[in-house]
Amino acid sequence: MRKDYHTIQGYGESEIIIQKSRFLTYVSRAETEQQAQNFINNIKEKHKSANHNCSAYIIGEHDNIQKANDDGEPSGTAGVPMLEVLKKQGLQDTVVVVTRYFGGIKLGGGGLIRAYGKATTEGIDAAKVVERKLHHLMKISIDYTWLGKVENEVRNSDYPLKEINYVELVEVMVFTKADEEETFINWMAEMTNGQAKVELVEKEFLEFTVN
Repeated sequence: MRKDYHTIQGYGESEIIIQKSRFLTYVSRAETEQQAQNFINNIKEKHKSANHNCSAYIIGEHDNIQKANDDGEPSGTAGVPMLEVLKKQGLQDTVVVVTRYFGGIKLGGGGLIRAYGKATTEGIDAAKVVERKLHHLMKISIDYTWLGKVENEVRNSDYPLKEINYVELVEVMVFTKADEEETFINWMAEMTNGQAKVELVEKEFLEFTVN
């Protein structure tokens, strides 16, 4: 299971005009190739009258699925530079489509490469990049007499508090980074004189916005 990686927060779109040509960019997260293809097909359906709907995506823990499509533009001038932007920014599980409405002025090979690269960058900025960090959700089971101290210490720590369940023994649900479980367990034991029962519930990714 992968640990930490960068991807798109969600859907984003942008538009730029270069030499009278409109470049509309659509970006989304895609965790499978089928999701990426569905997204591309939806944009193509939306812009049937466009001159080109170029696309690129990169998917998988080891970037094992990478595709680029020029959709009628000169070979290597659209899809590949779009894919290169995704790779340069270190993004995974991301799909991008750039729709071009030709404005009557030819840009040439270099101009197209720069235009599609810029359009992709603008779309990514609109969608926002996040870092997904693997965390472990830990359940702390304690007597109610310990709740005030434990809750206060957790809220003043770097461990994100998810929720508190008020059952027979109060359950405090806290996230730890994937390599900090032992440190956390020892911290809880010291804080509660060994009275806290701590167990791993599940592994989960938390998302943090990248500036």
